[in-house]
Amino acid sequence: MSMPNFEQIQVGDTLPPLTLEPINRTTLALFAGASNDHNAIHIDIDYARKAGMPDVFAHGMLSMAYLGRLLTLWVDQRQIRDFGVRFVGITHLGHRITCTGHVVEKFEADGERRVKVELRTANQYDETRILGDAVVAL
Repeated sequence: MSMPNFEQIQVGDTLPPLTLEPINRTTLALFAGASNDHNAIHIDIDYARKAGMPDVFAHGMLSMAYLGRLLTLWVDQRQIRDFGVRFVGITHLGHRITCTGHVVEKFEADGERRVKVELRTANQYDETRILGDAVVAL
């Protein structure tokens, strides 16, 4: 991994995008086990339909984890100072999620050079599912 350099990074620079395989039931079951989040809306089609949904859908935290992967493919996880998201849409079965990010600010804090990155997940229809941001020390 080539580490970004504070002097070379410019506001507007983008992180290399991360595109995942389409969301499927196996992924949801594995994430439920790994996260200990067995909410029926994510794994039980009958429950999801009773709740008015056409089928189960992905955990929001799964997509946040994908954004975390986007960040850690760019920098070492020890450089992440802040990371947060806002869930704005449902990620359904079959959605192919692409994670993107771009630098919106360069600054110094606590004796470190840092950048703020805006983050986004979108499906194959370019519909935003999650918006977020992170602060990274460079």
